[in-house]
Amino acid sequence: MLPLDPQADPGRRAWVACPNCDDSRGCEPCEQRRTCSEHWRYLLTNTGSLLHLQCPSCTHVWVHESGFGATRSLWNRVTGGGPRD
Repeated sequence: MLPLDPQADPGRRAWVACPNCDDSRGCEPCEQRRTCSEHWRYLLTNTGSLLHLQCPSCTHVWVHESGFGATRSLWNRVTGGGPRD
């Protein structure tokens, strides 16, 4: 298990299912895609619509493409690359 990232701040949260522990399974607000006081994730950083998250339950760290706002092109999402010059 990883320690909490130094950037982990309860004031910066996101409500995305953890791909590692699935701790929100069976939670009515989470299943209805509403915010929940228990199953939030630390929002460590973001680059446009790409979110860097950490689960407070299992401390798993992952990247999530939210598709909201300034999304990257399909090519960059597939290859994981940044903007091209």
